[in-house]
Amino acid sequence: MNQSNFKPSLRLLDATMIVAGSMIGSGIFIVSADITRNVGSAGWLVAVWLITGFMTITAALSYGELSAMFPRAGGQYVYLKEAYNPLIGFLYGWSFFAVIQTATIAAVGVAFAKFTAYLLPQLSEDRIAVDLGWLTISPAQLLSIGVIGLLTYINTRGIKSGKIIQTTFTLTKLLSLFALILFGLFALKPEVWAANWKDPWQMQSLSPEGTTASYTTIGALGAIAAAMVGSIFSSDSWNNVTFIAGEIRNPKRNIGLSLFLGTLVVTLIYIATNIMYTAVLPLQQVAAAEKDRVAVAASQVIFGNAGTIIIALMIMVSTFGCNNGIILAGARVYYTMAQDGLFFSKVGRLNKNAVPAYALWLQCIFAGAWCLSGRYGDLLDMISFVVVGFYMLTIAGIFILRKKRPDADRPYKAFGYPVLPIVYILMGLTFCSLLIVYKPRFTWPGLIITLLGIPIYYMALAKGSKPKTESETVPVAEEIH
Repeated sequence: MNQSNFKPSLRLLDATMIVAGSMIGSGIFIVSADITRNVGSAGWLVAVWLITGFMTITAALSYGELSAMFPRAGGQYVYLKEAYNPLIGFLYGWSFFAVIQTATIAAVGVAFAKFTAYLLPQLSEDRIAVDLGWLTISPAQLLSIGVIGLLTYINTRGIKSGKIIQTTFTLTKLLSLFALILFGLFALKPEVWAANWKDPWQMQSLSPEGTTASYTTIGALGAIAAAMVGSIFSSDSWNNVTFIAGEIRNPKRNIGLSLFLGTLVVTLIYIATNIMYTAVLPLQQVAAAEKDRVAVAASQVIFGNAGTIIIALMIMVSTFGCNNGIILAGARVYYTMAQDGLFFSKVGRLNKNAVPAYALWLQCIFAGAWCLSGRYGDLLDMISFVVVGFYMLTIAGIFILRKKRPDADRPYKAFGYPVLPIVYILMGLTFCSLLIVYKPRFTWPGLIITLLGIPIYYMALAKGSKPKTESETVPVAEEIH
């Protein structure tokens, strides 16, 4: 029998594992190399992760209020639509589908394939599996598409299937990261630690060859913003749990709590991992790690020749679980948009397992296209500006909704309101402004992609669609006949 409503079957632990599992992919194993090249000191390396962690936890605490007010599928898309208007909500949903979610799925899938090639060299990204003349496809790209397709199929079988994979793989990678950190700290090299932390706050540009260059004050701020592109990407997708509110038990309590617990645990792990890097690797080696694979270099110091295989297995587990959470959650946004008449109508239907199968497969197709494009990595850098921009808009929406709907039911109120939300908005504005000035190639492409959604929105309206807000109606899914 086909279903017309989501089944609330996720517990607090499951929701927390979706938060943590969606955040931890391959970034923590790689991006510290680029961060180190930008800031050039151990103190600032850790500080970049601390700043990002503070912003992430602050945003998560703020989203708790919104998730309690609107405990249904769609998450951030719904919050923006309710606080502002349907156009702003659509622009987020459009950007989410066009690049944010689908390109992230592609990037994580390719990372899985790249590290699988450590175990099976025939799957290397450097080989050619298909040559069409105008397009060459590597075995790594084919494997990434296959994994995305497999996870999509599993998630069409029902929320229980996705939940089991998510909880199992996330717990496994959390324990693995804890173990890596502990072994790394046991393997601490006193001379390396002393050299790295001798002058931890001297910010400078550090090249892979070991040469340095100092910054002006404003240049140092630009370097921090450029460094944070990597840490923000590694900490993103924490909000995915809000997209599946309709499938979480007691969502008014558990979504906000899972956001806080998940982001806190991941932030602590990220900071500890980077401290571990500085305990076993000279900063110059962090900056010069082959293909930026800092964790591989550190693991080789800790475990010897077996280190490469250990990290390859860890990243395979990490990226597999990460993609499961992202795939599971993202489709619920397109489902809600379709319910509002702003996406293909079939995407707004549930299958007999009470999941949006059409939305899952459409997401799979676009993610697969990004896998073949080979440009997903560039686009992920470019959209950091847009992602933080939408986070700021969403958090500002708390102030708007408190004024527009002062009597609305708020089972949970944003911790530290109004101070912490304002602090986040100010930090976000600083980050985005510095990127515009110092890294324009990271800003304009993502902004253009977002703005392309405006004519698409009005084309949807021209076809007779009229999105409604929570106060007007709460959509109900159609059945597949």
